[in-house]
Amino acid sequence: MLSARSLFHEIHQDDDAFGLFCSIAAKGEDQGGWENGRIALLVADQELAPKIARHGADEEKHGRIFNALLHKRGLQPVPVPDEVDYTMILERQGIGLAHARLRRDEALSEQDVITYLVHSRVTEQRASEQMRLLRGIFGEHPELGRAVRMISDDEDNHLAYCHEELLRLAAAGHGRRIWESLQETAHAEIRTYRDVSLAVMARMGEILRWPRAKRAVLAAGIHGVYGYEKLGGWRRMTALRMPERLGAMNGPAPQPVFE
Repeated sequence: MLSARSLFHEIHQDDDAFGLFCSIAAKGEDQGGWENGRIALLVADQELAPKIARHGADEEKHGRIFNALLHKRGLQPVPVPDEVDYTMILERQGIGLAHARLRRDEALSEQDVITYLVHSRVTEQRASEQMRLLRGIFGEHPELGRAVRMISDDEDNHLAYCHEELLRLAAAGHGRRIWESLQETAHAEIRTYRDVSLAVMARMGEILRWPRAKRAVLAAGIHGVYGYEKLGGWRRMTALRMPERLGAMNGPAPQPVFE
């Protein structure tokens, strides 16, 4: 039976497929770590800065975890094809703060902060959902379980703090700007997620030698998810509600127990 569980187990069991999966994940986390680290240095809000710094530290930790999973299998990271680089594809569409902006030693404006938080709120929704899926599949796995649970908890914290900070800014009079930016970002993200998912599955299909029929079914499933998201599923990425985890990013990042 073709299911997310069977697909991820198939990827996990093949060294080349698992190597590509972890390399893609590690690169994305490393990029996120650098971006958040730079933003924490440039933001003027001294209450927000340490939360962003912790976010960056979490992302760097996740990158180390994925690389550690490779090392435990005796594998090395592999080059990540441009067509599966989710973070950079979003940047090329003008979503989030551009790397060129972050390299300048200029304080971020309030609009820059909103752009950052909106981008994080949308992309962390996706990350939280993906890690919950992996947690359901590998949460008790002897090799992957602890890593998956840790990353999943962190992504939930990141999403919670984005809700909290955006609601604070909305209450300060930025509600319309936030709402318009959330809509634009969500629509760009669902297109990008579709395209990256198709590219990843094409690469995995080559590595795992999937038959044409299986590739067609998977592609149809990805297009089906995009169709649902385009028709209204995107709204879950733009809703703002006070999270149960208040102050999720207060304090220093916890030390990793898996590396």
